[in-house]
Amino acid sequence: MSQPSLHIFETADATVMALADFFVRTARESIAETGRFSVALSGGSSPKKLYELLATPEYSTQVNWEKVDFFFGDERYVPADDPDSNALMVKKALFDPLRIPESNIFTVDTRLSPDEAAGKYTEAIRKRYQAEQVRFDLVLLGLGDNSHTASLFPHTPILHDTSVSVKAVFLSDQNVYRISMTAPLINLAHHLAFLVYGKGKAEAVASVLNGAEEIENHPAQLIRAAEGDVHWFLDKPAASQI
Repeated sequence: MSQPSLHIFETADATVMALADFFVRTARESIAETGRFSVALSGGSSPKKLYELLATPEYSTQVNWEKVDFFFGDERYVPADDPDSNALMVKKALFDPLRIPESNIFTVDTRLSPDEAAGKYTEAIRKRYQAEQVRFDLVLLGLGDNSHTASLFPHTPILHDTSVSVKAVFLSDQNVYRISMTAPLINLAHHLAFLVYGKGKAEAVASVLNGAEEIENHPAQLIRAAEGDVHWFLDKPAASQI
Protein backbone atom coordinates (compact mmCIF):
# COMPACT_ATOMS: atom_id res chain seq x y z
CA MET A 1 0.00 0.00 0.00
CA SER A 2 1.71 3.17 -1.20
CA GLN A 3 2.02 6.38 0.77
CA PRO A 4 -0.13 9.30 -0.39
CA SER A 5 1.47 11.85 -2.71
CA LEU A 6 1.19 15.44 -1.50
CA HIS A 7 0.93 18.30 -4.00
CA ILE A 8 1.08 21.68 -2.24
CA PHE A 9 0.51 25.02 -3.96
CA GLU A 10 0.60 28.68 -2.98
CA THR A 11 -3.05 29.44 -3.67
CA ALA A 12 -6.42 27.72 -3.92
CA ASP A 13 -6.63 28.61 -7.61
CA ALA A 14 -3.25 27.02 -8.32
CA THR A 15 -4.36 23.92 -6.41
CA VAL A 16 -7.56 23.60 -8.44
CA MET A 17 -5.63 24.10 -11.68
CA ALA A 18 -3.18 21.35 -10.76
CA LEU A 19 -6.02 18.93 -10.08
CA ALA A 20 -7.65 19.90 -13.40
CA ASP A 21 -4.38 19.03 -15.14
CA PHE A 22 -4.29 15.71 -13.25
CA PHE A 23 -7.92 15.00 -14.22
CA VAL A 24 -7.21 15.61 -17.90
CA ARG A 25 -4.03 13.53 -17.87
CA THR A 26 -5.74 10.63 -16.09
CA ALA A 27 -8.74 10.78 -18.43
CA ARG A 28 -6.60 10.77 -21.56
CA GLU A 29 -4.47 7.87 -20.32
CA SER A 30 -7.51 5.79 -19.42
CA ILE A 31 -9.27 6.45 -22.72
CA ALA A 32 -6.11 5.58 -24.62
CA GLU A 33 -5.74 2.30 -22.69
CA THR A 34 -9.35 1.11 -22.33
CA GLY A 35 -11.53 3.35 -24.50
CA ARG A 36 -13.42 4.79 -21.49
CA PHE A 37 -12.79 6.86 -18.37
CA SER A 38 -14.87 6.41 -15.21
CA VAL A 39 -14.86 9.08 -12.52
CA ALA A 40 -16.72 9.40 -9.23
CA LEU A 41 -17.32 13.06 -8.41
CA SER A 42 -17.49 14.83 -5.08
CA GLY A 43 -19.90 17.57 -4.06
CA GLY A 44 -19.48 20.81 -2.16
CA SER A 45 -18.07 24.23 -2.88
CA SER A 46 -14.41 23.24 -3.37
CA PRO A 47 -14.90 20.87 -6.35
CA LYS A 48 -17.36 23.28 -7.96
CA LYS A 49 -14.35 25.43 -8.88
CA LEU A 50 -12.72 22.37 -10.45
CA TYR A 51 -15.80 21.55 -12.54
CA GLU A 52 -16.15 25.13 -13.73
CA LEU A 53 -12.49 25.13 -14.76
CA LEU A 54 -12.84 21.83 -16.64
CA ALA A 55 -15.75 23.36 -18.56
CA THR A 56 -13.60 26.22 -19.90
CA PRO A 57 -12.26 25.94 -23.48
CA GLU A 58 -8.70 25.54 -22.22
CA TYR A 59 -9.60 22.23 -20.56
CA SER A 60 -12.78 21.05 -22.27
CA THR A 61 -11.02 20.57 -25.60
CA GLN A 62 -8.45 18.22 -24.07
CA VAL A 63 -10.85 15.37 -23.21
CA ASN A 64 -13.20 13.26 -25.34
CA TRP A 65 -16.16 13.73 -23.01
CA GLU A 66 -18.35 11.23 -24.86
CA LYS A 67 -16.07 8.52 -23.47
CA VAL A 68 -16.35 9.65 -19.84
CA ASP A 69 -18.76 8.00 -17.37
CA PHE A 70 -19.70 10.16 -14.40
CA PHE A 71 -20.74 8.80 -11.01
CA PHE A 72 -21.08 10.38 -7.58
CA GLY A 73 -19.10 9.30 -4.54
CA ASP A 74 -21.94 10.55 -2.39
CA GLU A 75 -25.20 12.45 -2.62
CA ARG A 76 -27.44 14.37 -0.29
CA TYR A 77 -30.86 12.77 0.16
CA VAL A 78 -32.79 15.67 -1.35
CA PRO A 79 -34.94 16.06 -4.48
CA ALA A 80 -33.04 16.30 -7.77
CA ASP A 81 -33.99 19.98 -8.12
CA ASP A 82 -32.94 20.92 -4.58
CA PRO A 83 -30.12 23.50 -4.40
CA ASP A 84 -28.21 21.15 -2.04
CA SER A 85 -28.10 18.33 -4.62
CA ASN A 86 -24.57 17.42 -5.65
CA ALA A 87 -25.83 16.25 -9.04
CA LEU A 88 -27.59 19.56 -9.68
CA MET A 89 -24.46 21.52 -8.82
CA VAL A 90 -22.35 19.44 -11.21
CA LYS A 91 -25.06 19.66 -13.88
CA LYS A 92 -24.84 23.43 -13.86
CA ALA A 93 -21.06 23.65 -13.51
CA LEU A 94 -19.95 20.85 -15.84
CA PHE A 95 -22.58 18.67 -17.52
CA ASP A 96 -24.67 21.39 -19.16
CA PRO A 97 -21.75 23.54 -20.39
CA LEU A 98 -20.08 20.47 -21.94
CA ARG A 99 -23.35 18.93 -23.17
CA ILE A 100 -22.52 15.61 -21.55
CA PRO A 101 -24.87 12.85 -22.86
CA GLU A 102 -27.35 11.74 -20.22
CA SER A 103 -26.37 8.13 -20.88
CA ASN A 104 -22.93 8.97 -19.44
CA ILE A 105 -24.29 10.39 -16.15
CA PHE A 106 -25.20 8.09 -13.28
CA THR A 107 -27.04 9.84 -10.45
CA VAL A 108 -28.64 8.62 -7.22
CA ASP A 109 -32.43 8.33 -7.48
CA THR A 110 -33.54 10.18 -4.35
CA ARG A 111 -37.21 9.57 -5.15
CA LEU A 112 -36.68 6.15 -3.58
CA SER A 113 -36.20 5.48 0.13
CA PRO A 114 -32.60 6.01 1.31
CA ASP A 115 -31.85 2.28 1.47
CA GLU A 116 -33.52 1.62 -1.90
CA ALA A 117 -31.66 4.53 -3.49
CA ALA A 118 -28.35 3.16 -2.21
CA GLY A 119 -29.17 -0.35 -3.39
CA LYS A 120 -30.22 0.78 -6.85
CA TYR A 121 -27.06 2.85 -7.20
CA THR A 122 -24.93 -0.15 -6.27
CA GLU A 123 -26.78 -2.15 -8.94
CA ALA A 124 -26.30 0.60 -11.54
CA ILE A 125 -22.56 0.68 -10.93
CA ARG A 126 -22.20 -3.10 -11.14
CA LYS A 127 -24.37 -3.31 -14.24
CA ARG A 128 -22.33 -0.66 -16.01
CA TYR A 129 -19.11 -2.55 -15.45
CA GLN A 130 -20.45 -6.10 -15.47
CA ALA A 131 -17.60 -7.21 -13.25
CA GLU A 132 -17.16 -8.62 -9.78
CA GLN A 133 -14.81 -5.81 -8.84
CA VAL A 134 -15.65 -2.25 -9.82
CA ARG A 135 -12.54 -0.09 -10.09
CA PHE A 136 -13.16 3.53 -10.95
CA ASP A 137 -10.36 5.17 -12.87
CA LEU A 138 -10.56 8.23 -10.60
CA VAL A 139 -12.44 9.10 -7.42
CA LEU A 140 -12.47 12.77 -6.43
CA LEU A 141 -12.74 13.49 -2.71
CA GLY A 142 -13.03 16.46 -0.41
CA LEU A 143 -12.40 16.79 3.31
CA GLY A 144 -14.67 18.33 5.91
CA ASP A 145 -13.31 20.19 8.90
CA ASN A 146 -14.57 17.20 10.93
CA SER A 147 -12.36 14.89 8.83
CA HIS A 148 -15.23 13.33 6.87
CA THR A 149 -14.91 12.50 3.19
CA ALA A 150 -17.67 11.49 0.77
CA SER A 151 -20.45 10.89 3.34
CA LEU A 152 -18.23 8.89 5.66
CA PHE A 153 -18.99 10.92 8.78
CA PRO A 154 -17.57 10.44 12.28
CA HIS A 155 -19.34 7.86 14.45
CA THR A 156 -21.59 6.43 11.71
CA PRO A 157 -22.07 2.70 10.99
CA ILE A 158 -20.83 2.98 7.39
CA LEU A 159 -17.29 3.41 8.75
CA HIS A 160 -17.32 -0.29 9.61
CA ASP A 161 -19.02 -1.46 6.42
CA THR A 162 -16.74 -3.88 4.58
CA SER A 163 -18.96 -4.29 1.51
CA VAL A 164 -18.03 -2.90 -1.90
CA SER A 165 -21.25 -0.96 -2.31
CA VAL A 166 -23.27 2.20 -1.75
CA LYS A 167 -25.09 2.72 1.54
CA ALA A 168 -27.52 5.12 3.20
CA VAL A 169 -26.05 7.17 6.05
CA PHE A 170 -28.21 8.86 8.69
CA LEU A 171 -26.70 11.94 10.35
CA SER A 172 -28.56 12.22 13.63
CA ASP A 173 -27.14 15.65 14.50
CA GLN A 174 -28.56 17.06 11.25
CA ASN A 175 -31.56 14.71 11.03
CA VAL A 176 -30.78 14.01 7.37
CA TYR A 177 -29.78 11.08 5.19
CA ARG A 178 -26.86 10.88 2.80
CA ILE A 179 -26.07 8.23 0.20
CA SER A 180 -22.40 7.25 0.01
CA MET A 181 -19.97 4.82 -1.51
CA THR A 182 -18.31 2.69 1.15
CA ALA A 183 -14.60 3.02 1.83
CA PRO A 184 -13.88 -0.42 0.28
CA LEU A 185 -15.51 0.68 -2.99
CA ILE A 186 -13.66 3.99 -3.03
CA ASN A 187 -10.36 2.30 -2.23
CA LEU A 188 -10.53 0.03 -5.29
CA ALA A 189 -10.03 3.03 -7.61
CA HIS A 190 -6.95 3.30 -9.77
CA HIS A 191 -6.48 6.91 -8.64
CA LEU A 192 -7.86 8.79 -5.64
CA ALA A 193 -7.54 12.57 -5.42
CA PHE A 194 -8.37 14.84 -2.48
CA LEU A 195 -8.95 18.55 -3.14
CA VAL A 196 -8.56 20.57 0.05
CA TYR A 197 -7.86 24.26 0.48
CA GLY A 198 -8.22 26.92 3.13
CA LYS A 199 -6.76 27.35 6.62
CA GLY A 200 -9.99 26.04 8.14
CA LYS A 201 -9.08 22.55 6.90
CA ALA A 202 -5.51 22.54 8.25
CA GLU A 203 -6.27 20.72 11.50
CA ALA A 204 -8.31 18.02 9.73
CA VAL A 205 -5.58 17.51 7.13
CA ALA A 206 -2.95 17.08 9.85
CA SER A 207 -5.15 14.68 11.83
CA VAL A 208 -5.87 12.49 8.82
CA LEU A 209 -2.34 12.40 7.42
CA ASN A 210 -0.17 12.53 10.54
CA GLY A 211 -2.40 11.80 13.53
CA ALA A 212 -2.91 8.54 15.37
CA GLU A 213 -5.37 6.22 13.65
CA GLU A 214 -8.82 7.09 14.98
CA ILE A 215 -11.29 6.10 12.29
CA GLU A 216 -14.33 7.05 14.37
CA ASN A 217 -13.07 10.62 14.70
CA HIS A 218 -11.21 10.95 11.41
CA PRO A 219 -13.06 8.87 8.78
CA ALA A 220 -10.86 10.04 5.90
CA GLN A 221 -8.14 7.81 7.39
CA LEU A 222 -10.15 4.94 5.85
CA ILE A 223 -9.08 6.05 2.38
CA ARG A 224 -6.13 3.86 1.45
CA ALA A 225 -5.81 2.73 -2.14
CA ALA A 226 -5.98 -1.06 -2.37
CA GLU A 227 -3.80 -1.15 -5.49
CA GLY A 228 -3.86 2.36 -6.95
CA ASP A 229 -2.53 5.68 -5.69
CA VAL A 230 -3.75 8.51 -3.45
CA HIS A 231 -3.04 12.17 -4.19
CA TRP A 232 -3.68 15.17 -1.95
CA PHE A 233 -3.97 18.53 -3.72
CA LEU A 234 -3.55 21.19 -1.01
CA ASP A 235 -2.95 24.89 -0.81
CA LYS A 236 -0.36 26.13 1.70
CA PRO A 237 -2.91 27.21 4.34
CA ALA A 238 -4.54 23.75 4.32
CA ALA A 239 -1.10 22.12 4.55
CA SER A 240 0.20 24.48 7.24
CA GLN A 241 0.06 21.93 10.09
CA ILE A 242 1.70 18.96 8.38
